[in-house]
Amino acid sequence: MADYEEQISDQEKLRIAEDFIKHAPPGEFNEVFNDVRVLFDNDGLLKSGAASSFSQYNKEQFTPVKIEGAEHQVLVTSHGELPDGTFIDPKSKQKFSYDHLRKEASNAEPIDVDQEAEPWREQLDSEYRKYIQNHYPHGIGTVYGKNVNGNITLIACCEDHQFQPQNFWNGRWRAEWTISFQGPGSTSELKGLIKVQVHYYEDGNVQLVSSKEITSEVKVTSENGTAKSIVDVIKDEEESFQKALSENYSTMSQTTFKALRRQLPVTRTRLDWNKIAGYKIGQELKTTTS
Repeated sequence: MADYEEQISDQEKLRIAEDFIKHAPPGEFNEVFNDVRVLFDNDGLLKSGAASSFSQYNKEQFTPVKIEGAEHQVLVTSHGELPDGTFIDPKSKQKFSYDHLRKEASNAEPIDVDQEAEPWREQLDSEYRKYIQNHYPHGIGTVYGKNVNGNITLIACCEDHQFQPQNFWNGRWRAEWTISFQGPGSTSELKGLIKVQVHYYEDGNVQLVSSKEITSEVKVTSENGTAKSIVDVIKDEEESFQKALSENYSTMSQTTFKALRRQLPVTRTRLDWNKIAGYKIGQELKTTTS
């Protein structure tokens, strides 16, 4: 084993460590990072070499953060990242630094906004936040807007999560909706991407990873009318996705999961792995290995 470890370069070890970190289940980044630290055994190289994977993970997970002085939370996403590595909060019109390891915001300061896109962004932000508040218990939304040569682009992002390590499961919902248009009177495509990831690890290790891409047409009218139309489409599409997910899960519970393994051992009782030494097989294993 020692000879094999010596053959692996620091760069290869770093690549493996980054892969573990980037695939950490929602709500379990710290646990994965701490385990990787023990395996890697080189904090300096890990923190400097894997910094990009910390950033990538937080942006892909739509990690929420609270800015000092603001009443709301903002999502850390690639859409809000500036060239200098800071992030924007479109609602409070600020930019801020973000520590990807500690998951803390700092150094918030005012920024100028795109005056052409802002009225459209503000209306969508208002309608989107109402929708999230009514449908997601802990949902956080951030809406971005920009104008490039008269073409206005709006991007609405949502994140909601439930982390319950005491019950051995964590889960996260992410949704991203994008539309571009040149003004009232046109019909534009609204593109959506929904992602769900749940990790259940009581007496096992099971992950549900599901995503769906959506395209729908929206009539561009006034700022307020367009915002309402966009949110109406989002509501219909996300309800449809959640319903299909529930139906598939229900079907799988009765078919696929039962085919994978019997629900109970032949004794008709669950095996308590924490007390395996008390079972006959545990005694036999103990005798064999002693």
